[in-house]
Amino acid sequence: MLLSHGTGGVAAGLEWLAHRLAQRGFVALAVNHHGHTGAEPHRPEGFLCLWERASDISAMLDDRSWRRQLGGMISAHACVAGFSAGAYTAMLLMGARVAYSQFDPTNPIKSPHRGPREFPDLADHISPLLERSAVFRASWSRRSKDYSDPRFDAALVLAPGRSVLGFSAESLKRIAKPVRIVGGDADTIAPAQECCSWLHSHLPGAGLDILKGGVDHYVFVPEPTPQGRKLAPDIFTDADGIDRRSIHDEVASIAARFFGSVV
Repeated sequence: MLLSHGTGGVAAGLEWLAHRLAQRGFVALAVNHHGHTGAEPHRPEGFLCLWERASDISAMLDDRSWRRQLGGMISAHACVAGFSAGAYTAMLLMGARVAYSQFDPTNPIKSPHRGPREFPDLADHISPLLERSAVFRASWSRRSKDYSDPRFDAALVLAPGRSVLGFSAESLKRIAKPVRIVGGDADTIAPAQECCSWLHSHLPGAGLDILKGGVDHYVFVPEPTPQGRKLAPDIFTDADGIDRRSIHDEVASIAARFFGSVV
């Protein structure tokens, strides 16, 4: 089981899911996506070129070192789970193709923001990077290539962000592998009726769970600590009546049943 964090997040941000899946007998690994992680300074290239994240996950599956450390027989096939931008990553591995980058001025689906909370002026970096960075231009030119990896048998997508609205609808309709979408009914970052429902409508046979009771976007990151609530109250404060641990238990149960049915 390979896990992909959200925008500006870290691999440990999905430890709650990895731990619960490991308790059920799965091997769970995660990676920090270079330039798009809180584990290092943010880079506009990392925030703009989300398609590069899929190769990070494929590279981890290629790596033999963790297999040697774990020992035993481990299948060459895997499943993938991702939160927010990680959901976008998971869909790329399933075969989704990019029609538009989220903040591309030519994108007909306009984002209400110029960038995410971690990089609010992100859209303003596109033109300068295209002018001065050959590396960025090369990545930008390959955004619509095929990043699918046949070794991944299924995908769990948690609270997919608005970036998924830039996928080609035709590419989504061609995806035959199992996909399960999970979102919250009170998501203010990536509203479920806008993102989860749109993705679900273009994925034949995909499952959809919208968690009720005021479940917001960041319920899919770790449980809050007093320090977390103080430093990032918008991430670590839930609506009254929401028990993040219980939500995590529910999502992990959905994930285990889903992945158990396909492996």
